[in-house]
Amino acid sequence: MTDEATVPATGPATGPAAVAPDDFDPHVEETFDSPHVEYERMRAQCPVAHSSAHGGFWALTRHADIVAAVTDNETFITSKINVIPNMSLGKRRPPLGKDPPEHTPFRRALDRTLRNSRIAALEPRLRAHASRELERMIGAGRGDVSSDFATIYPAWIEVEWLNLEPSNAVLLADVARLYNVAWRNENMDDVARTSGQLYAVAREVVEDRQRHPRPVESDPASALLAEETPSGPIPPDYVIETIRQVLVVGLMAPPPLFGAIVIHLIRHPDLQQYLRENPARIPAAVEEFIRLYSPYRGFARTTTRDVELHGRTIPKDDPVTMVYASANRDDEVFDDPHSFRFDRENIRQHLGFGRGAHQCAGAGLVRLEMRIFLEELLKRTTGMALDGPLEMTRLPELGPTSTPVTFRTD
Repeated sequence: MTDEATVPATGPATGPAAVAPDDFDPHVEETFDSPHVEYERMRAQCPVAHSSAHGGFWALTRHADIVAAVTDNETFITSKINVIPNMSLGKRRPPLGKDPPEHTPFRRALDRTLRNSRIAALEPRLRAHASRELERMIGAGRGDVSSDFATIYPAWIEVEWLNLEPSNAVLLADVARLYNVAWRNENMDDVARTSGQLYAVAREVVEDRQRHPRPVESDPASALLAEETPSGPIPPDYVIETIRQVLVVGLMAPPPLFGAIVIHLIRHPDLQQYLRENPARIPAAVEEFIRLYSPYRGFARTTTRDVELHGRTIPKDDPVTMVYASANRDDEVFDDPHSFRFDRENIRQHLGFGRGAHQCAGAGLVRLEMRIFLEELLKRTTGMALDGPLEMTRLPELGPTSTPVTFRTD
């Protein structure tokens, strides 16, 4: 490849790259809007930025640089670290913890259960869950979109997609809340404890599928157990780790994403009303919301060689986070990037689902999840207002973890 991001350095690091300064502070207290102001500054002034936090790491902030990096699987690998801060407890869980071609069988098995026909078949049950949980919250007149609805509704989605026992939904929602708090506070003991609860759910379903396999087109655990690698079937322990990883991703992303969307609609009541009157436009709105409010700032890679980019040298073996949230507002790609616009001609260039080998396998399911949420929310309300202060996430997520809202239904 010829992109600048993939060209190895020709000599040892010198100048600023030898002792990299701090270009940004990932721990600064944030408001709902401030991260995007900071990312705009970084794209202009230090698109390859360094922080000494979390043992030191780099951040790519421009769209072109990130796309080049995440599609170069030889120079930027995920098998050492895939998120900052690194709280993986020493485990490299598939599929994110493996590089191509090792990760490919895991991805192939998951993709088999996420085809359009399977997703469409899930819609009636997912809509019933969304309707019930929204009726409960809206009926009370107020509720926390992020810490209430956006934890229990995704838990039901995991139950339906993974074919779990319904009793797991409340457990998963409770664990998601605790895991989120533990991760934000970097409390390793609580991370380990809540992670263990997710492992228990994953282990139970995998052990059941070993005894009672289900169709591989509609059951992720069965698909993974049936998948072949060059060295034989995927080991059951790896299947358990894969199920545990998809549980985390599916539970952690919705609270900040759904909260951010509701805040946007409250700030723009004209858009809110337009979508009520024109529900056919909700899928287009979903795509723009994903661009604007990607719930993960980005996933991390590790360099396999020195990389020269924009006058900086990223040394070999250094972690690099790909700031998708910054790339999605890069004005070199998206005109008037901070504004909501329907039907951008290049909307599919957004990186809300990543790019390359590790692009989100569940993108279609997420789009359905969001569409149902907006359709059911807007048809049940005539207005919304914030009902208290927002609580914001920390690295690696982006958005509110607490979004208290009052609802009008008159």
